[in-house]
Amino acid sequence: MFDIVGKRRWFYAFSLLIMIPGIIFIVLTPLTGGKAGLKFSIDFTGGTVWEVHFRDGTPSPADVQEVMHEQGLPGTAAITTTADVQYVLIRTIQISLTELPSPTPQPSASPGSSGSPAPSGSPAPSDTAGASGSPAPRSSPAASPTPAPTATPSAAPSATPVASAAASPGASPSPLPGTGVINLPTEGRLAELRFALEERFGPIDDVRQEASIGAVISNELAQQAILLLILGSAGILGWVTFRFADVRMGATAIAALVHDVIVVVGVFAILGTFIGLEVDALFVTAMLTVIGFSVHDTIVVFDRVRENRIRHAGEPFAAIVNHSLLQTLGRSLNTSLTTVMVLLALLLFGSDAIRAFVFAMIIGIISGTYSSIFNASALLVSWHEWDERRRQQQFAPARR
Repeated sequence: MFDIVGKRRWFYAFSLLIMIPGIIFIVLTPLTGGKAGLKFSIDFTGGTVWEVHFRDGTPSPADVQEVMHEQGLPGTAAITTTADVQYVLIRTIQISLTELPSPTPQPSASPGSSGSPAPSGSPAPSDTAGASGSPAPRSSPAASPTPAPTATPSAAPSATPVASAAASPGASPSPLPGTGVINLPTEGRLAELRFALEERFGPIDDVRQEASIGAVISNELAQQAILLLILGSAGILGWVTFRFADVRMGATAIAALVHDVIVVVGVFAILGTFIGLEVDALFVTAMLTVIGFSVHDTIVVFDRVRENRIRHAGEPFAAIVNHSLLQTLGRSLNTSLTTVMVLLALLLFGSDAIRAFVFAMIIGIISGTYSSIFNASALLVSWHEWDERRRQQQFAPARR
């Protein structure tokens, strides 16, 4: 019979071996100002994310960041791939998607050279190049002496596309995708970034993601995530203690949960440092799921321990726990393996939007299965033996 409990010190050492590097990288997060350690998405930090596809080829992240730097926008750029189509994922400071145009000078190209025909009812080209007393064309709303041409957008349906074409530094406006119409910004700092990118890399023909999250929302989300983890752990501690009438079982179950949380967060901190893996709102959902799954395995083992303490009364507590582990080992492994297989399929063939969530689930379930078998029960035995030694030392003088 394999003695799992007797080799618990080796399992403690292995747990420390996989936890210490993660703890180091987690601590590096505040010490380096986010340059190393955990990489938080805009769900927690606030900011703007914009994921676009360029018709003429995908530029390198370094070139995109160079354009962002020229526009005075700090942030990062990365390449994402979906169905063999490469997108550029841009993350920068929060930019209001309805921001008014900035006083940055517009491109010097004249309306006649923009390549788009004059709208119906607009002055002839000869009138456009005439004296300043003539009315301004509708394709240049900023040059109008009165706000009448732009006060009511519905009065001039063709003003919006023409203005977008004239404002673009390129010779032609951004093309539309095969189906539908893409929404590209035409004013504000995001529009300035768009024009600069199109001028250098060609037209943008697809926008897959565009979102802006404020600092207040992100701070509230971070606080709620921490509160959920604390309340979940406290509820588990109370229920396990009440269910088995032993505070040691509740405390060791929480210790196994802390092990799982550190392992998952540590892996994300390490990968965030080297490959930029980010922690988003779904990560909190993954952690809560991992906590529940880990406690499930731990409760199965503890319930068998309670039954075997009655059936095998008189045997050492370590032997009873070892019997219980061997009896539930097959069930725990089968449950975890089948779950991991499904998650691997999602990781390989699922959407990019849930891959970080699925990856956190895989790491957490593997860690949860390990901690339930080799940590929680082993800690229970160590605590029980420590109580026995303390009790013996307490009554030893009385016996003498």
